Amino acid sequence: MQSRRQFLKRLALGAAAASLPGCAADRLTGLASTSKTNIVLIMIDDLGWMDLRCQGNERLDTPNIDRLASQGMRFTDFYAAAPVCSPTRASIMTGLSPARLGLTTHIPDRPGFAPKNANLLSAKTLDHLPLRYVTIAERLKKAGYATGFFGKWHLSGRRKSADGGPTEPELRPEYQGFDVNIGGCDYGGPPTYFDPYRIPNITPRREGEYLPDRLADETIEFIRAHRQEPFFAALWNYTVHWPMEAPQALIDKYEPRIGPGLKDARYGAMIEAMDAAIGRVFAELDKLELTQNTLVIFTSDNGGFAGVSDNRPLRASKGHLYEGGIRVPMMVRWPVVVRAGTTCQTPVISMDFYPTLLDAAGLAVEAGATLDGESIMPLLKRTGRLKRKAIYFHYPNYAWHGANRLGGAVREGDYKLIERYDDDSVELFNLADDLGEKHDLSGAMPEKTAQLKSKLDLWLLESGAMMPQPVSTDASQPRQSPDSLTAPVSPRSPV
Repeated sequence: MQSRRQFLKRLALGAAAASLPGCAADRLTGLASTSKTNIVLIMIDDLGWMDLRCQGNERLDTPNIDRLASQGMRFTDFYAAAPVCSPTRASIMTGLSPARLGLTTHIPDRPGFAPKNANLLSAKTLDHLPLRYVTIAERLKKAGYATGFFGKWHLSGRRKSADGGPTEPELRPEYQGFDVNIGGCDYGGPPTYFDPYRIPNITPRREGEYLPDRLADETIEFIRAHRQEPFFAALWNYTVHWPMEAPQALIDKYEPRIGPGLKDARYGAMIEAMDAAIGRVFAELDKLELTQNTLVIFTSDNGGFAGVSDNRPLRASKGHLYEGGIRVPMMVRWPVVVRAGTTCQTPVISMDFYPTLLDAAGLAVEAGATLDGESIMPLLKRTGRLKRKAIYFHYPNYAWHGANRLGGAVREGDYKLIERYDDDSVELFNLADDLGEKHDLSGAMPEKTAQLKSKLDLWLLESGAMMPQPVSTDASQPRQSPDSLTAPVSPRSPV
């Protein structure tokens, strides 16, 4: 059995041994620029923890992202706020947990859904990100940043308004603090990755053009236009979400590589094509001499989709609270602050981006504001630890596949506890020794189990988390079988 420590050692990028717990700790020699920091936040859709070569998958070619990792800090224990996309995206925009937001699953949810033989219905959840929340884009825009959004939004799913509130187009990025919005709407996946894309706010340009290339071009144009002022570019690629489409030459390249680590040649091709497109954005930052003063963050919104992603050694996949559903790649490059070639094993989570970007921009959290995230600046600068002791998850909804159990989770140190809402059962794992979550320690460690369960329950209460409700015994209770929902076949699929 391969332990987490053994696995991470194999993945190491040659970073020096850390003298601070969890992070490489060499003293920073450079000084931050006095000008405002540019920010590029790249989020890939459904990219699993093992879906990059720098994460240990030698069947994939991702030279540009690998180079990014080598030029900055790679976080080995980064977590998406949820095992599906919309709640993670909302958490990044607001700095609030999905539990506190009440937006806990992909948009749209299926009200009243319960798989066969289930005793709980999905909890109620928002079907959009309300305009009342102050997004990170709004904070940065108010501080003088040019703000641009490129790609998948999936937070504006409210098609009609029965109460006179905003409809879907009025909930898109341009109403949430972004000056420019290319592609951001209610779509969970594109109808196609080739022009004409049939995405409402991407004008057809060149038939057969590949979507990651188009989004890279739009991001580059935005950076060029605003190179003389601070900018915030959110490049949230639709890739590698369904449908599986990529240039045929790359598909042919990956056909012979199918095996452990790669299930589908189209998936490998999509990853490499995405890497190449992002590489052009990095090259433009270099060309414009902006790299030194630009904070670049790369991550994913949830774990890999089981149909195409091989998440091993992690357990399970997107839609589950096991590591395969929530642990994802994350790396940060910021040459004036972050030492190249370093790694950090401190657990961090999506909500942390909001206060971190405020810090990077020299902005304070607004007085009286509630945030569930914590700035990771002490980790990036290697000056200390985070204040919190644990991170939490709440997934009280059935994913599109209907195969998950409703529950919550807490990670504190090396230990992770998962609580199941249908029967109050728990599982306890030591991730340092059991990365694949194969050995439940709850029976052998009752005190630790009780301690973590109590913390999770208190957090849920403090967050005002919406909980699932019992299935009615009424024979007319609506039910759906998940059997027909196991594959994302619709271009408007929420997965």
